[in-house]
Amino acid sequence: MTDVVRLRGAGKRYETAGPPALQGVNLTVSAGEAVAVMGPSGSGKSTLLNLVAGLDRPTEGDVEVAGTVLNRQSETALAKFRCDHIGIVFQFFHLLDDLTARDNVLLPAQLAGVPRRDALARADDLLATLGLTGRANAYPARLSGGERQRVAVARALINRPPLLLADEPTGAVDAQAGTHIIELLRDLNQRGQTILLVTHDPALARQCATRIVEVRDGRLTEQVTT
Repeated sequence: MTDVVRLRGAGKRYETAGPPALQGVNLTVSAGEAVAVMGPSGSGKSTLLNLVAGLDRPTEGDVEVAGTVLNRQSETALAKFRCDHIGIVFQFFHLLDDLTARDNVLLPAQLAGVPRRDALARADDLLATLGLTGRANAYPARLSGGERQRVAVARALINRPPLLLADEPTGAVDAQAGTHIIELLRDLNQRGQTILLVTHDPALARQCATRIVEVRDGRLTEQVTT
């Protein structure tokens, strides 16, 4: 089975005098896995996700995604790589308020140079799959929290990335919408999507992940198969 994510001795230190945010992390995520990263606030789990996303660079070790060592790439190359290979779902959606749901979904495909006709077909297919066909022309302010998160998922998937990252995907929605997001992520994984998610929610981790890893004080301390 191909490894989509591979961290080798990865660490991150933001201040030379303080303790590292992350240290000595060895982690692999194979194609088709859904791995949940859990741990208390300040444990380093968000730092881990940022390293895998190429949003932060490790101060030690290597971070490899889809065969590319991210810390050896230029910022320009990293931006292109993220657009083509990594979909990110943020806790607070990060949708553009002046774009409709469809146009928010289309944006990464446009940045990747996908022909507009193909991108539109893919966006409409994703919106239909996520039950948002009737909301395609709505602006984010007119969408519920659950609808905005589903739009964010569609945007993350528009370029068919081998890796989907999710940062507290149920953290900003109500319980009912959270249940729908859990079902959505589980369905995506069952269809073969590789997922790495950070969460405080044990129910999300148990129901969505094939494996749970725990981070404490910047170190990986436990891995549990669900």
